[in-house]
Amino acid sequence: MLLARIFDLYSLVILAAVILSWVRLPPDNPIVRVVSALTEPLLAPIRRILPDLGGIDISPMVLLVALRILRGLLVG
Repeated sequence: MLLARIFDLYSLVILAAVILSWVRLPPDNPIVRVVSALTEPLLAPIRRILPDLGGIDISPMVLLVALRILRGLLVG
């Protein structure tokens, strides 16, 4: 189903954002800009809600779990 594929593809984009945060490419890199533009609109509000964990960002994990739950509810 198309909707399931969209959820899966977006999950891969989130994973790419996590990997890029480890690699630390320059922010003006085209890949970094595209991935950031696709993920930050959903990750930023989650970061504001979550408590500070001393430099550990678990917002991608929270978003991935939320996407998996939403995918299960919508796709079945």
